[in-house]
Amino acid sequence: MISLRIYIIALAAHGQGISGSDRIFIEFAKVWSRRNSVTIYVWEEGFKMCQRQHLEISNISKASLLQKQNVKYQISNMGIWRKFGFVINYLARIIEGIRLGFSIRLENSPSIIVYSASEFWMDSIPALILKLRYSKIKWVAAWFQTAPKPWVGFTEGERSNTYKLSAFLYWLAQLPIKPVISHFADFILVNNEQERKQFPILNKKNRVIVVLGAVDLTQINQWKKKFKNLPKIYDAVFQGRFHPQKGVVELIDIWKLVVNKKNDAKLALIGEGPLMEDVKQKINQLMLQKNIKLFGYVFDGPKKYKIFAQSKLVVHPAFYDSGGMAAAEAMAFGIPAIGFNLPAYKSYYPKGMYKVPVNNLMVFADTILNLLDNKKLYLELGDESKQMISKNWSWDKRANEVLARLS
Repeated sequence: MISLRIYIIALAAHGQGISGSDRIFIEFAKVWSRRNSVTIYVWEEGFKMCQRQHLEISNISKASLLQKQNVKYQISNMGIWRKFGFVINYLARIIEGIRLGFSIRLENSPSIIVYSASEFWMDSIPALILKLRYSKIKWVAAWFQTAPKPWVGFTEGERSNTYKLSAFLYWLAQLPIKPVISHFADFILVNNEQERKQFPILNKKNRVIVVLGAVDLTQINQWKKKFKNLPKIYDAVFQGRFHPQKGVVELIDIWKLVVNKKNDAKLALIGEGPLMEDVKQKINQLMLQKNIKLFGYVFDGPKKYKIFAQSKLVVHPAFYDSGGMAAAEAMAFGIPAIGFNLPAYKSYYPKGMYKVPVNNLMVFADTILNLLDNKKLYLELGDESKQMISKNWSWDKRANEVLARLS
């Protein structure tokens, strides 16, 4: 029996990779659509992303409305605007979002949920317009990371390069949207207890929902069984966007320190992003070509899970993070994690992750070496990782917890 009608606006979704907010709306849609009607508004790249993540369709109608079971897609054709580069395309998607906000027709009912999949304007503005047009609907706004202060940059401690320009642009994009969401949204989804404090008025009304990460435990458990006897060929693996906040360039410096003491140490890097060329240059500069293997972005499936099964550790040296699910996939394989001691990790990774002082690259490297040498500590931390993820990181559990609050 279908009880709710859920409309997900995800025009911000783009690229070969997948962000945390994209992952969340896709996995939520898979679970919610079992008993509710779900319609997803995306553009061409967003639709391809959903297909890659197996939120698939079964037929195509003349109105370009695509449906499988209780999931429908409305795909915005960005046409010529795709050819003018990222900035023009970004602005065009904002305009398309405004058009959708005025053209989508809904019933003015509390059984209607409009979920803006990110805080970016092309997702938030159409949701705002719909809320103003239909006051009884529920606007659920995703806000999975507050931009850093632009004068500080992407760091929660000391850091030589803080990428202040990128931080400023991120902060500027969020500046006008935050008060709008605070005033008009019915619920806000955040992904750690620290972020809850960003919305004190709604928090007092019990309208802020903390959404911790999750992984596809069913699929992972299948591949764990298949790959359980594979040899460990990577001393560590990193998975994540090659983005200023993730510390991926500093990770190359960390690995150089590891190699200085263990010259055959091997690191697997999974991901892509704006810092890819910086990473490649650093690898060449430090002559680590034989010690680091770049895989690029790897989709969920046997290739990625085989890398995890063949890795001894997962390293997650983010300097600025609101949580993140990238390390959790590897941790589900019983792999210990190492990361900087960020506030968000107190609620996100209370166990299974060894946390070191922010920007202390030497301690990070020594911790890697210590875990590789200390079998007892390695096994204890690995067991913590596996138990924590297997008990608390199911997408079904997360999606149903959220929907129970919204219903």
